[in-house]
Amino acid sequence: MEEIVIGYKKDGVIYDTQTARLEGIEGEKILYDNSPEALEIIRHSTAHLMAQAIKALYPDAQFFVGPNVEDGFYYDFKTSQKISDSDLKTIEKKMKEFIKKKYEIEKASYSRDEIMQKFGNDPLKLAVLSKIDDETLTTYKQGEFEDLCRGPHVPNTKLLHNFKLTKIAGAYLGGDQNNEMLTRIYGTAFADKEALRDYLTMIEEAKKRDHRKLGNDLKLFTFDESIGAGLPLWLPNGARLRSKLEHLLYKAHRKRGYQPVRGPELLKSEAWKISGHYQNYGENMYFTKINEGDDENPKIVEYGIKPMNCVGHIKIYQSELRSYRDLPLKFFEYGVVHRHEMSGALHGLFRVREFTQDDAHIYCTPKQIKENVLEVLGFVDEIMQSFGFEYELEISTKPEKAIGSDEIWESATQGLKDALDESGIHYGIDEGGGAFYGPKIDIKIKDSLKRKWQCGTIQVDFNLPERFLLEYTNENNEKSQPVMLHRAILGSFERFIGILIEHTAGELPFFIAPTQVIIVPIADTHLDYAKSIASDLTAMEIDCEISSKNESLNKRIRNAEKERVPMIIVVGDEEVSEGKVAVRDRRSREQYTLEKEQFYKLIKEKMDEVHF
Repeated sequence: MEEIVIGYKKDGVIYDTQTARLEGIEGEKILYDNSPEALEIIRHSTAHLMAQAIKALYPDAQFFVGPNVEDGFYYDFKTSQKISDSDLKTIEKKMKEFIKKKYEIEKASYSRDEIMQKFGNDPLKLAVLSKIDDETLTTYKQGEFEDLCRGPHVPNTKLLHNFKLTKIAGAYLGGDQNNEMLTRIYGTAFADKEALRDYLTMIEEAKKRDHRKLGNDLKLFTFDESIGAGLPLWLPNGARLRSKLEHLLYKAHRKRGYQPVRGPELLKSEAWKISGHYQNYGENMYFTKINEGDDENPKIVEYGIKPMNCVGHIKIYQSELRSYRDLPLKFFEYGVVHRHEMSGALHGLFRVREFTQDDAHIYCTPKQIKENVLEVLGFVDEIMQSFGFEYELEISTKPEKAIGSDEIWESATQGLKDALDESGIHYGIDEGGGAFYGPKIDIKIKDSLKRKWQCGTIQVDFNLPERFLLEYTNENNEKSQPVMLHRAILGSFERFIGILIEHTAGELPFFIAPTQVIIVPIADTHLDYAKSIASDLTAMEIDCEISSKNESLNKRIRNAEKERVPMIIVVGDEEVSEGKVAVRDRRSREQYTLEKEQFYKLIKEKMDEVHF
């Protein structure tokens, strides 16, 4: 196949061929393929193609922005006509007509005055322009459609064959709920039909695995708008699953020298001002006022419900004097936090207003950063192996707005790089993506559908120890400031469980399955034997049930399979007389008969599949 160059990459910036030609830019070629760089150009161009089709079908349409997003693109716009999902095919048809016309996509530069003349009667374009300070601006035009845009774009619409519009939604102008609601249409595009087909197949499979649907089917959790949005209610099955996960992690933390602590969920706003959360994160917090005086002398004090656990752990650190001999000092907590999320952003367990972090903070000396990061990475690897996740790591470096000297940042960043290099793990770099107080490692897990999810993080923080005047006595009997490592591996129990449900399609690992074994006695005469097995399993800390309802044997087995219970055992005359069990192993898709003691041994082996 002939190479088609659609852009160039230089110093991390992507340029289309027109921009490269006009500005004399030479860099690494970007070919027309499914590389991330190529897809950025293809998808942004397809967004404009979609806008061109919308304008042709709905002439009064006005457009806000049409950026790329993960796996695709969208465009926000408004029109006097109501558009629904059923209209997407019509828009796609019009897009294909424009592809066949092979429009050249042309870039043009204008002064701000010229752009104001061109788009001055379009309130949405004026909203875009209000956020741009440049005096020289560019547009891209194809056929009769022209829009304000920085690019990059492919040179011709004939390259945009492989696309699909996926859904329609509402979106507030600029993401501000005080503004008007616009229409948003999402889509995706690839360089070839095969990649598009594979993606659409994955999307269909993802719908079947939707954790909200499976969570309801398996009676794990529910939501009730009458008590508030984004507040999950854990049903008995889900609470058992979650409790097992918490218990396993608790033992794993203690084995690694972490100390359990517990901070309050409500802290005075003054503490959040010292930490910087009040100024930088206040819009995501909930506040309340408490009268700490009396009726005659009221003293109204503002409190904030914690969005993070770090301030409580800092105060626990300060509860006594610390020596270098105490370091590293590791605190961990299953900390319940609350964050003010927009209603439109809420999504099952993935985005909620209350969640629990598997949070930990490690206080150490600067020289101990590397060894502690290495230990956390080992912990991460063991957990991900246990759940069958592949994962990637990315180091985020110093942003434009940051505190601390360049020397400290370079030392901390190099410590993270050394730790990853020493562990032999490949990692990417997100230049300028660090927190304002220090660099970080982000843990991105890949599920069975090859989707990536941001979960855990390891952050190096020099800021909070300085703001709260944390100290320890060093080897020279002098006061020194510790480094604070923020660390979460799952990220939150809610989000991780949601991802795990979709990763496994509800076929949860045996060691955390809510019900691990269902015992099905064929007749009432086999019930006592079933109860004896249940008693043995309960003593082994295995969650089991006996299915003895007045239903047919096949229906009871089918019901157990619908619940995705890992092990179903059937007992009848032969099993009772010979001390055996007939096993239906859902995970291996096998049926076999074992002696009772062999079955117990098998169960123990399954419980030992945990690597952390």
